[in-house]
Amino acid sequence: MNTAYISHPECLKHDMGHAHPESPARLRAIEDRLHAAHLYDYLVHYDAPLAHRSQLLRVHDAAYIDAVEAASPHEGMVELDPDTSMNSHSLAAAYRAAGGAVMAVDRVMRGEVGNAFVACRPPGHHATRNRAMGFCIFNNVAVAAAHALAAHGLSRVAIVDFDVHHGNGTENIFKDDARMMLCSTFQHPFYPYCGADSSSPHIVNVPLPAGTTGKRYREVFAAEVMPRLEAFQPEMLFFSAGFDGHRDDDMGQFGLVEADYVWITEQVIGVAARHAQGRIVSVLEGGYDLSSLGRSVAAHIKVLAEL
Repeated sequence: MNTAYISHPECLKHDMGHAHPESPARLRAIEDRLHAAHLYDYLVHYDAPLAHRSQLLRVHDAAYIDAVEAASPHEGMVELDPDTSMNSHSLAAAYRAAGGAVMAVDRVMRGEVGNAFVACRPPGHHATRNRAMGFCIFNNVAVAAAHALAAHGLSRVAIVDFDVHHGNGTENIFKDDARMMLCSTFQHPFYPYCGADSSSPHIVNVPLPAGTTGKRYREVFAAEVMPRLEAFQPEMLFFSAGFDGHRDDDMGQFGLVEADYVWITEQVIGVAARHAQGRIVSVLEGGYDLSSLGRSVAAHIKVLAEL
């Protein structure tokens, strides 16, 4: 199965300061590991295009997009929220990150590739309809899912968010849209301090305590996420692929390892094979320990590419 790898050099230029954990080094660590694991050359490489405003408007308010564009500095840095800043390259990187996710949908839906991994930044799953937060400017996976529904005529899509933080922005955007199922597993109580009390037939939030091991995570995922995905029968699946639940990543307090990300990927591939003609798009979210990020993404991609 051909797997697309979508990125862009402009995503390396978005920099929120040398001490910020969401750094350009994350993408370099991923590519270095893909080379070391002899995976890089097996992937089909594409440069992420800029998203169109019309694509962003499916999930973000016009006034919010205008505010982000107006805030973009010519030099120096501007804060959008206490965790999220923009330099002079950030706006272009954010448009590339959303555009790369849209490109992934188009390539997969046209059958040009079997699935895709979008290695772009800034990440997106905390961005709401009208607010940047948690390192996120535009909600890339939401833009992609909305594109699958609007441009390709799908009636049911699902997002599996395994980042250690709740995908609050994605829930905010799709909470009233029953065509989209969000399954978010996350540490709780923890940033962004919400999600545990959400209740909807198409929003499956699974709060888990600090210290959750891979064994326990798999048990809960199998019991609470998989039956809901199977019943929903999505026509396309997305990963909000955050790797900050790794035991070596001090951004969270989960105990996952590479084998757990392999297992999660395999479970969702099974759902995609049964209901979605194998169609999967994986969009990078968190993961801040560079070594474990690179190893985990490589393990995830290796399963997607059936290598």
